Amino acid sequence: MRKADRLFQIVQILRRTGRPVTADAIAEELETSKRSVYRDVAALIGQRVPIRGEAGIGYVLEGGFDLPPLMLTADEIDAVALGVQWVAGHADPALARAAHDVLAKVAAVLPEEMRDFLIDPSSRTPPAWDSVADRVDAAGLRGAIRAARKIVIRYTDPSGAGTERTLWPLVIGYLDSVRVLIAWCELRKDFRSFRLDRIDTVTYLDDRIPSDPGALRRKWRASLSAPHAS
Repeated sequence: MRKADRLFQIVQILRRTGRPVTADAIAEELETSKRSVYRDVAALIGQRVPIRGEAGIGYVLEGGFDLPPLMLTADEIDAVALGVQWVAGHADPALARAAHDVLAKVAAVLPEEMRDFLIDPSSRTPPAWDSVADRVDAAGLRGAIRAARKIVIRYTDPSGAGTERTLWPLVIGYLDSVRVLIAWCELRKDFRSFRLDRIDTVTYLDDRIPSDPGALRRKWRASLSAPHAS
């Protein structure tokens, strides 16, 4: 592990608990020597990180200290790059552009020696295979979800039958080749999913969803894990 990563991890270890942490415990977690921990802690204190240590008790990170939000480890940079790759290859165009914008912003503030991890990451994900084009704008649906507004859609099911539904939009699911809107359907009085490539039209209403959207999303997630009668 590089020294910069060790320094970051020591702060993370101390930050996750308010109790004193011994040099032995830190050394064991980082798989390094206790002498290296002593040197690294001294380096952090020299950089004005408010670490207080007492012999035989351990080190404590004093309250009110935080690291810059983009002081990332190599694994965290890989996670960002992998997420951006997946979104760029599977999401709608607006989110794909946003993913590339995020990557550019992260690259702009990373230390120079860390940028290669982002530009040429060690983890890869392939683009979506056989992706189906949406008929409606996913960005507009996300706006309705955030605003907690009802929508009306015209939907064509797999058999070719068309229906009109008033929905309470809750989540857009991004699958490997299609996007799916999860919503409470006023017609069925239950949660339903609608593929975006089968939604013919969408009308955005001024009517607000009459329930808490967060509570509805939790109820929907609970329904996914609930046992179904055979």
